[in-house]
Amino acid sequence: MTDLSVNIAGVKLKNPIITASGTFGNGREISEYYDLSQLGAVCVKAITLKPRQGNPPPRIAETPSGILNSVGLQNGGIDYFLKYELPNLKRYDTKVIANISGSTVEENCELARRLGRDVDLIELNISCPNVKQGGVSFGTDPKIAAEITARVKESCAVPLIVKLSPNVTDITEIAKAAENAGADALSLINTLLGMKIDVNTRRPVLANNTGGLSGPAVKPVAVRMVWQVFLCTRLPIIGMGGIMTGEDAAEFMIAGASAVAVGTANLVTPTAALNVKNELVGYLEKRGIKNVSELIGSVLAY
Repeated sequence: MTDLSVNIAGVKLKNPIITASGTFGNGREISEYYDLSQLGAVCVKAITLKPRQGNPPPRIAETPSGILNSVGLQNGGIDYFLKYELPNLKRYDTKVIANISGSTVEENCELARRLGRDVDLIELNISCPNVKQGGVSFGTDPKIAAEITARVKESCAVPLIVKLSPNVTDITEIAKAAENAGADALSLINTLLGMKIDVNTRRPVLANNTGGLSGPAVKPVAVRMVWQVFLCTRLPIIGMGGIMTGEDAAEFMIAGASAVAVGTANLVTPTAALNVKNELVGYLEKRGIKNVSELIGSVLAY
């Protein structure tokens, strides 16, 4: 029998398949299709201190091999999450990762404090390109990334994952800054900043003008960045960006990821994360690999 368990900063996941923040709601709809206990972890939609309505519509646009989104962190806020969403997720035998996205360092610290030990890990979102405050501005400067990581780490009662932006010149600089500041793990990549224009109206398709590109179109960039970060840090990595199949998941793990997050695929097929898990098992069994951890960082570079 294949051992699918992996370790992220001391937290054992029964398998390496996670749902990516913002593509899964908080599991209520998807749980009608399969038992969330079959996943290694669920990463919830970004949590802010106060409720957010998000950006005005239209805020989703299809592109070749992907989508652009500018949802803008719509959510019910921390009080709503703790009262309604978290108790529902606790019903399942899976780890819960809380994605936090404050507009300031202090807001992120407060979010981490309020979550306490009610979740298994916290993912600090310093990389969202769809909000005008915080978000990507935290994640594109190594000094600022280090400062916010260190401050939030002081407020965390559970391991801290820092989510990295691909919209930088050298992602390894941000990764090393986060590691040196106390991050327990890294997740990458968030969406690439993109734009789509209606050639008939000559207006941007998204009301926010630009949005985050996700889906298969970004996978080669994501795999490259995971590999680079694996080579320059000692932290466990959660890889994401266009994962649609079990072989995609294997590719990320071979590049250096300890676990993977399925995102845009959930919007295409409700059972996507479960399908990826089952296909990964098939990939491993076909090759006689008894432990999924054997894949991690096993790329044979030229």
